[in-house]
This record gives sequence, C-alpha cells and structure tokens, in this order.
Amino acid sequence: MIPLKDTTSRKPMSVKTLIPFFSMAFGLSWGLAAFAIFFADKIEPIFGPIGYTNPLFIIAVYAPGLSGIALVLRHYGIKGFGQYLRRLTLWRMPLGWFTYLVLGIPAAFYLGAWIKGSSLAFPFTPWYTVVPALLIGLAIGPMEEFGWRGVALPLLQRKFRPIVANLILSILWAVWHLPAFFLSGTPQSQWSFPAFFVGVVSISFILTPLFNATRGSILIAALYHFQMNNPVWPDAQPYDSLVFAAIAILAVVINRKAMFTRGAGVTSILMPGADEESRLAAPSTGTPGDSTLYDNAASDAVVASSL
Repeated sequence: MIPLKDTTSRKPMSVKTLIPFFSMAFGLSWGLAAFAIFFADKIEPIFGPIGYTNPLFIIAVYAPGLSGIALVLRHYGIKGFGQYLRRLTLWRMPLGWFTYLVLGIPAAFYLGAWIKGSSLAFPFTPWYTVVPALLIGLAIGPMEEFGWRGVALPLLQRKFRPIVANLILSILWAVWHLPAFFLSGTPQSQWSFPAFFVGVVSISFILTPLFNATRGSILIAALYHFQMNNPVWPDAQPYDSLVFAAIAILAVVINRKAMFTRGAGVTSILMPGADEESRLAAPSTGTPGDSTLYDNAASDAVVASSL
C-alpha cells in the first residue's frame, strides 16, 4: 500500500529563505527610518524623541529579529518555533571565549577610550541610574540576533564557508545601520560611518567563530551584542573599531581551520539534533535537502574554537 503524501508538511528553510529575510529586515527598518527622517516633526510630538524609548525606533531595531521569528513560524510552525527558542539554552563555550566575552570586550573599549583620550570614569551618577540603562540595552540591540545569527548566518553557512558567510552577513549588517546616522537621537549620528563599518565587520568576524563554537547559541550571540552596546563602557569611537579589527584578525588566524572549512559552521535553524527540521527537510525523492544535509554536520562537526 502506497502511503498518502503528507500535504500538511511545511517546507523547511533553505538558502533561498535569505531573500525574504533580508527583504523584510531591511524593508521594515529602512521604511520606518525613512518615515522618522522625513516626518520627524510629526512623529516626535506623538512618540517622543527618536531613540531607545520611541516605539517606532524600537520596531525598526527589532526588524531583523521579527523577520527571523516570522519565517521560523512560517516554515516550522509553533512546535518548530519552540525548538528554535531552545537555542537560547545553549550556554556552554570554551573558556577562552568566555573570558573574552566577560573581560576582553570591556578591555577593548577601555583601550580604545584611552587612545582617544576619553574619560575612563564610571559614567553614571548616582551609580544605580545604570540599572534602567542596562535593562534598555538588554531589551533593544540583542533582539537583532534572533534574525542575524538566529536565521541568516546558519543559512549562509549551508552554502558558503564560515569566512565567506560571515563576510556577506557582516557587510549587510553594517549597511543595515546606515539610516541611524541620519537620525539625531542615535549614537551613530555623532560617529563616522566608515569607522563604524570597519567596527561592525570586525566584531562579526569575532562573533562567527564564537557562535559556531557554541553550536549556534542565540543566547551567547545576544549577550555578545549586549556587551557591544553596554552603556557602561566609555566612548571609544573610532579607535575601538581599530582595536576590534586587530582582535578579529587574531580570531580568524586562531580559528582558521573552522573558518575556512565548508561544513564546519552551524547550519541548523532549530535546536541542534531536533527531529522536526530533519523530518521537514526530507524530500520524497530521497535526495538530501538543505537542512538534512547540513544539520547533522552542524550538530557533530562544529569545530570548537581554541580562542
């Protein structure tokens, strides 16, 4: 007896899913940013100054994360979305990476600030006023990682070596920030875009081997993003970009085998080893689909970083 075809099965994500992802992420963010730039006199009296408390600005920042989440629900449903969120439970990493995340990032900012001649003093007085700033920092920027590292990087690593996948993502990630340089309420409005571009590309080259070493942890990617936006660190632009560029070169050299080997990067959208993605990816022809072909590699062959 020939089994009936499961017509209710969803089509899993493939590399082609990057097209709607980037279209949604850029379309929503840049659309809202354009609205804020050209109609600021009408928006600010209603929603307040452009910044982390303005709801339109928050939605624009959330756009990559919202796009990633929407596509996960579209392709994998509620059950698959639960498996996707389980990537927030991946917290283990090599000791070297943990040290860099906790101590290395602030050291890079303080070094950049020292070179610039900025004050190294704690910027909040009284000290407890830092609490709401930290909460806002946790609630805003890290949400991007549900899209950038939650969806985009794993899909790019199905087709490209991690070094190439990261280069593509880092350039798009940096360019995505461009409208912020035209919004008066953002930190970027006071910065140089070329220096910022170098900094974003550099921190992405550091984050990619860290992300792969943690088996695709959205949690660690979000914490890394938070550390980059942490309001406690002193003003170090543009010299922090140069510091991170030097660290990025070192990270790539140390992790060169993993970065230059196709299949060494995480490619799973769902929790590594989740049955749902493999089941949805198995076509009736018996030819491995995108997810089936690479998910096992992501679970078993990710090269742990020595950094």
